[in-house]
Amino acid sequence: MHKPKIIAVVGPTASGKTSMGIYLAQKLRGEVISADSRQVYKGLDIGTGKVTKKEMAGVKHHLLSVVSPKKQFTVNDFVIQAEKICSGILQNNRIPIVVGGTGLYVDMLTGRMSYPEVPPNLALRKKLERKTAAQLYAMLKKADAARAAAIDRHNPRRLVRALEIAKAIGKSPAQSPAPRYDVLWLGLNPNPKKLKQNIHIRLFARIRAGMVAEARQLHRQSLSYRRMEDLGLEYRYLAHLLQGNLKQKDFVVELERAIQQYAKRQATWFKRNKDIQWVGSKTEALRLAKAFLSR
Repeated sequence: MHKPKIIAVVGPTASGKTSMGIYLAQKLRGEVISADSRQVYKGLDIGTGKVTKKEMAGVKHHLLSVVSPKKQFTVNDFVIQAEKICSGILQNNRIPIVVGGTGLYVDMLTGRMSYPEVPPNLALRKKLERKTAAQLYAMLKKADAARAAAIDRHNPRRLVRALEIAKAIGKSPAQSPAPRYDVLWLGLNPNPKKLKQNIHIRLFARIRAGMVAEARQLHRQSLSYRRMEDLGLEYRYLAHLLQGNLKQKDFVVELERAIQQYAKRQATWFKRNKDIQWVGSKTEALRLAKAFLSR
């Protein structure tokens, strides 16, 4: 029995995934499914570098701005919604193109990873919530080094959840024995100098576009600073800036450094997937995609 075919475009932040996904969708009658853990939230547009209507160039995009930032959106929520969307795209004889840098989302959707539903351990959470992010990260490194290598070490909520899962099942999610899709994995990973430059340009473009004003407006709409910090990266530093805990010049320097560290964690995650074909151009990606779809 033939498995349905999908294409996954992955890589670190600022590597060109969005542009690549749109290009392939235009050429292959595809639709884009965003696999980004923060772009699912409404109002987190400039800060996350969310693709604009104009940039979409008529290509249909899914799982952007689908939930309030005040609510939690889990990997399980993503998989449930993304599977339904994939099914609808395939039924219309179009190609699902999963685009994003949240490795856990992509791996869980494609079946590379799976783990049993782990219910909240309230007693453990109460104990862990007394600890700092640094202490939680040190604990996770001992409990599950693979998960620690890719996680946001400054996000207590994610660290607590990772420790909760590690305690329940003892290790990172294992590879699924029966992936449901036939996947073409395309990876983008510019050389370190180019990626660093891309991150710099992209960050300053978002600052000029009104990233700080966006965060201020979100807070006015009752998004707490604590929740903003939980959302990670840009919004963590924006929360510190708006509360007066960071000066503007320090905000830029520290945020840019944090994004570079995040890109390294993403690269570490994707390098474990030996099925990824790392491409250097859109032409090469299209050639591989056409070959994959014709076989």
